[in-house]
Amino acid sequence: MSNKPIFVATHPRACSTAFERVFMTREDLNCIHEPFGDAFYFGPERLSERYADDETARKESGFAETCFADVVNQLRAEIAKGKRVFIKDIIHYLFPPNKAPAQIAPSLLSEDHPKANGTANGTANGATNGTHSLPNPTALPLPILREFHFTFLIRHPRRAIPSYYRCTIPPLSSKTGFHHFLPSEAGYDELRRTFDYLRSAGVIGPRLSSSSPSDLPNPSEIRITVIDADDLLDHPEDVIRAYCKEVGLEFSPGMLKWEDEESKARAKEQFEKWNGFHEDAIGSTELKPREHRAKTPSREEEDETWREKYGEEAARMIRETVDANVEDYEYLKEFAMKF
Repeated sequence: MSNKPIFVATHPRACSTAFERVFMTREDLNCIHEPFGDAFYFGPERLSERYADDETARKESGFAETCFADVVNQLRAEIAKGKRVFIKDIIHYLFPPNKAPAQIAPSLLSEDHPKANGTANGTANGATNGTHSLPNPTALPLPILREFHFTFLIRHPRRAIPSYYRCTIPPLSSKTGFHHFLPSEAGYDELRRTFDYLRSAGVIGPRLSSSSPSDLPNPSEIRITVIDADDLLDHPEDVIRAYCKEVGLEFSPGMLKWEDEESKARAKEQFEKWNGFHEDAIGSTELKPREHRAKTPSREEEDETWREKYGEEAARMIRETVDANVEDYEYLKEFAMKF
């Protein structure tokens, strides 16, 4: 089984911190929480529009000088220490917003291989040399993407989008520092494009992962591994057990509990980087099946709930963002492990 660093690619509010929390209990893993957000939001190569006009916030973040190459080098340094690295990151951190053409980050051009990923001189990522058909949609050259064992975590927009919106308004916005909601940060489009590109380039697949204990992956193959958050919340042990099989980790039931003080301190240190977003995960002590499966409300019931919580204009924005991302979610859901 490959010992590549595990890269859990996700979108905001996909229950990803609960998933990540499980792997922070392991002594054989070095968990790194959302490293590419530093360059995406704050550094000189920043792609996000969120802090474009707020130099003070960028400086106060401590990452105003962080380039994408700095993040890659940090990860490589951690990998060199010997422990297997486990990264959970929001995949839209590797993309310019609003489907703008991607460019390889200037700080990584020295690692660029035009014949491998179809890019040159920092221009928009173009067609390839025949090894795969899709252009690279990210700021990272293909050789760097090949360094990771990619997996994917998804959640239905009807749950993820309102949850993310709540982090951008009072009272949570005073902690998160996100004072307005940006539909461009939904992340589903970027997750789908990354997924399709990695499949096209042979970084993942072609076979799907399986929840069957008897179906062992080929040690040389990174199978397509997609986890849906509802499955994680309904069947946590089955999901984590199957996931460990796919990424080459030994499963232990003890991974689902983290009551010791050392584990709590480790999580607090990681999650405080994005204050206000991960309060539930910091305060939790275990991942157990929820008592009742989530019901799917009608469209009218959803709209009414959002109006009551956030007001008419916010409910409209949430609805538009949810609807804009359902197709990409449902596309990825087709590849998810079945439980």
